[in-house]
Amino acid sequence: MHIVLFGATGHSGSRILTELLSRGHQVTAITRDPAKLSPQPNLTIKQGDADSVAAIAANIKGADAVVSAYAPPADNTDQILPVTQYFIEAIKQVGTSGKAPRFLYVGGAASLEVAPGVTLLDSGHLPAAWQAIAKSHSDALALIKKSDINWTSFSPAAFFEPGQRTGKFRLGKDQLITDAQGNSKISMEDYAIALVDELEKPQHERQRFTIGY
Repeated sequence: MHIVLFGATGHSGSRILTELLSRGHQVTAITRDPAKLSPQPNLTIKQGDADSVAAIAANIKGADAVVSAYAPPADNTDQILPVTQYFIEAIKQVGTSGKAPRFLYVGGAASLEVAPGVTLLDSGHLPAAWQAIAKSHSDALALIKKSDINWTSFSPAAFFEPGQRTGKFRLGKDQLITDAQGNSKISMEDYAIALVDELEKPQHERQRFTIGY
């Protein structure tokens, strides 16, 4: 498949890029700083940003899927909201003259339920330092759900950090996945496995799903 990846130099994006290339997919990586990426087979590196519908649309024509691992500025997490809307509109625009690509969004964990009807964000257990980005991701998910594109939002576990590629994990829908000790964790490497699995064999079109150990 031809995948256009935004955020390919970030923490999760770089792992997704590695996983895609390891499976032989053709990847176009859109980055503000192409020097951060090394040339590799099946990788096209383009300088660009997700700062407008036109900019995104110009880079996704002909793609089978678009993956957004975009991370907003720490001091303006709500920037992810207009960017998400740009992705939605760009995919619709491309679809008017050809095949609209599928959209996979690297989401957040805070909109997952920790009890029936109670999200992690609403639970009062989320550290203050994470609340801004958590709220922004939750609001972005709401935008995506209202759209009529072929979307999938993939929420990580509560602790989402670089680690080992084990290939052993559990998937779920809208409930936070925890282990026997109540911990909710996933490595970015295992997250990347599951995201590319979803690209190759869609199981969650127009749905949100999640992952954890």
